[in-house]
Amino acid sequence: MRSVAVFDLGGVLIDWNPRHLYRKLFDGDEKAMEHFLETVCTPSWNAQQDAGRTFANACASLRLVHPRQAGLIDAWFGRYDEMLAGPILGTVDLLTELRARGVPLYALSDWSAETFPVARKRFEFLQWFRGVLISGQVGLLKPDPQFFQLFLKTFAIDPARAIYIDDRKPNVAAAAAFGMEGILFTDPPALRAELVRVGLIPG
Repeated sequence: MRSVAVFDLGGVLIDWNPRHLYRKLFDGDEKAMEHFLETVCTPSWNAQQDAGRTFANACASLRLVHPRQAGLIDAWFGRYDEMLAGPILGTVDLLTELRARGVPLYALSDWSAETFPVARKRFEFLQWFRGVLISGQVGLLKPDPQFFQLFLKTFAIDPARAIYIDDRKPNVAAAAAFGMEGILFTDPPALRAELVRVGLIPG
């Protein structure tokens, strides 16, 4: 029986996307915005902050390479809250149901230790988790097996009793390798069907 629910955060419970901010900064010029996000503030650059690098160091090094983009680079951290469009309501509804049923809730997420407090302050449901492990706090990123191993050990979770929900296939596969029931998140209705299937909510 699966009796514990573990959630990824960004893309599952929270609509995080740098485009929510940079679309405003580029006045709706999608082509210029996408070029910036592909060549300056790239996903791999941001992942290093998720792995523990400070934004002070990250932005300073990037400004040296792209001095004309300094304002746009600094906005990543300075206006971070604007990248959070809000909760993914359908998923939060499911989280609410699980909580009401007494299902132990945990979160495992790639997130900078410097910016996660912004989300924690804004979204009340982040207080519902019995435990949260953030990549930036421990210097590990999914799908690194060590990150999952540390999570399970930290909160004394039996993987055979846990499900893990993430919007990225490699992360789901990594969780499954430890014996958790991996669920790939696509949308709230599909997630509801999966939660019914594993018996965490009634059909």
